[in-house]
Amino acid sequence: MTQTIAPRLRTLVLLLLAAACALLAGAGPASAHAALTGSDPREGAVVDEAPAQLSLTFSESVSMDDDSLRVLDPRGERVDDGKPSGTGGATYSVKLHAGLPDGTYTVTYQVVSADSHPVAGAYTFSVGAPSETSVAVSGQSAGGGFVGGLYGVGRYVSYTGFAVLVGGAAFVLACWPRGSGVRVLQRVVVSGWLALTAATLLLLLLRGSYTGSGKFADVFDLNLLGEVLQTKPGAALVSRLLLLAAAALFIAVLFGAYDKREDEEKRDLTFGLAVGGSVVAAGLAATWAMSEHACVGLQAGLAMPVDVVHLIAVATWLGGLTALLVALYRGPADTPVPALAVRRFSRVAFGSVIALVVTGTYQSWRQLGSWTAFTDTRYGQLLLVKIGLVAVLVGVAHFSRRWTAQLAEAAPAVAGAAAARRAEKGAGKASTKASAKASGTASAKAGTKASGTASAKAGTKASGTASAKAGTKASGNAKVAQKASGTTKGSGTAKGTGTAKGTGTAKGSGGSPRAAQLARQRAAVDAARQKRQRDADPNRFGLRRSVLAEAGIAVVLLVVTTVLTQTEPGRTEEEAKAAGGSSAAASAPSTGAVTLDMPFDTGAQNGKGVVRVELDPARVGANDMHLYVERPDGTAFDLPEVKVALTQKAKSIGPLPVAPDHITTGHWSASGVQIPMAGDWEVAVTVRTSDIDQVTISKNTQIG
Repeated sequence: MTQTIAPRLRTLVLLLLAAACALLAGAGPASAHAALTGSDPREGAVVDEAPAQLSLTFSESVSMDDDSLRVLDPRGERVDDGKPSGTGGATYSVKLHAGLPDGTYTVTYQVVSADSHPVAGAYTFSVGAPSETSVAVSGQSAGGGFVGGLYGVGRYVSYTGFAVLVGGAAFVLACWPRGSGVRVLQRVVVSGWLALTAATLLLLLLRGSYTGSGKFADVFDLNLLGEVLQTKPGAALVSRLLLLAAAALFIAVLFGAYDKREDEEKRDLTFGLAVGGSVVAAGLAATWAMSEHACVGLQAGLAMPVDVVHLIAVATWLGGLTALLVALYRGPADTPVPALAVRRFSRVAFGSVIALVVTGTYQSWRQLGSWTAFTDTRYGQLLLVKIGLVAVLVGVAHFSRRWTAQLAEAAPAVAGAAAARRAEKGAGKASTKASAKASGTASAKAGTKASGTASAKAGTKASGTASAKAGTKASGNAKVAQKASGTTKGSGTAKGTGTAKGTGTAKGSGGSPRAAQLARQRAAVDAARQKRQRDADPNRFGLRRSVLAEAGIAVVLLVVTTVLTQTEPGRTEEEAKAAGGSSAAASAPSTGAVTLDMPFDTGAQNGKGVVRVELDPARVGANDMHLYVERPDGTAFDLPEVKVALTQKAKSIGPLPVAPDHITTGHWSASGVQIPMAGDWEVAVTVRTSDIDQVTISKNTQIG
């Protein structure tokens, strides 16, 4: 039965890797986490006069460079000044060339959202009347292609490495301190560190191309790498590398000085390692929390520490599970995982699950915002898959706890049997040593006797020879005859010496390699026997199978989590759908924030500028209105008076006056602006730059 475990393990690993690749391949490019919610001019709009500037409004703040926002004429030439800038909130604008001719213009944008993901898109508007254009507008995507796929793999490897590193170290410290001397556990933790370090370096190199051109050649652009280091995601990756250096020191102590200490001495060092390891683990988790979903949106100050707890809980559970699985399958036969260690991990895993449920519930509410988002958004659908996998994982873990309890009950009997086997083995070794000693003594005595006999005969032989030379020939012949006779006896005795020759050979170095080889063979046989006896334990075998199933589900769970972090949150997706944004035609009712830019000139000195009116959410009922006034060079300045009036001429409604309050230099605001019905509304702004110089400018917008 146990002979099929290794093939089954390899088969399961291959299947899980195939599933992981399929999920990552199907993930596609990273979804935009900042959505375009408004623009002026809007998509498909036909304006009578060429606008002085173009503005885009996103659902959250974004970062951009000179090429992030471009406006192209029908021939494909740029007509913007290439200097986009923020004008307040999440609105960004770029000035256009003066005197643009009639025709269709194309707007393209590629920015990076506050949670580090690239956002790209394009749309058209027309001046005077639509015309043909040489610019092809397609559904642009950012973060795709080969570089995007490689970046996604790097993210998955980094999450996996973090889980194995933190969870494996926690398993050794909290559950099985003696496991610090087990080679396979050392390899698991070190492998997690290597995977996380390599993935972090890869993400740092790919970052510039991932958010920019998408070309693999740009990966080696040092100037682009320098720009990445100045961004928040780049700083987070560098911080992660510095923390990994501290983690390397932690690993060296854990598997070095800690392993060499006695049990009593380990207790003092355990506390220091636990505190230091917790700080490093929290720091590593914070590099994700401070640069991704948690750092933007609703309650970011609370969401980031919650995300840190969530990541550490995941790593402790899944990484510890990996360490337990490897120890059960690949651990040495003479150092099996004790039942106490498994029970300790069961408690740690239960606490991790509780932390996951609490933090995951908060994160789900924050990212979704409504129950319908579970089914109406891709983020919600993936979240349902993740919840289902966690539920299955908890169910399998329940069976593991049962096997653990049975293993703990059977542990005393197994320990007694093992002690009896060791005692029997020790007695057998003692008996063998005694027999060998007696045999060796007898052989030595026999060898000594034979050697003495041979020496005596040799002396007789020498004496006989000397006598033969000195005496008469007859006497010499007699001596020679005696010598021959004596030699024959000596030869017979020499045979006895030859019998003892094996003992003589054993005394030299020639017998040592053979003895060492026999000792190794006996040790291998004993280890194989112990492994068979260990694997034959039904409780331990059942635990191994259940833990293997848990690990398989955990692999898929990590893949889903990686895809989830690259998907637009449900709350943002629903807001984008509600706003209409760039996907709504000019004739369609506006359902999101409206931004209107209106140049003015009172004819007096310093009487030129631009008024921006932002109306949010531009729906029937109460709305918030913000006004921003800028000089032609883009600097904000104050005016003696600004008034706004809303009119719907088709229904003879208005003008409805609005008196905004002055907030700061160049900024006025009014809340609770009531719009009684949907339709095409005229927004008129009266600007006074002096006691006698004023002008009224207006623009129409669709409010629904």
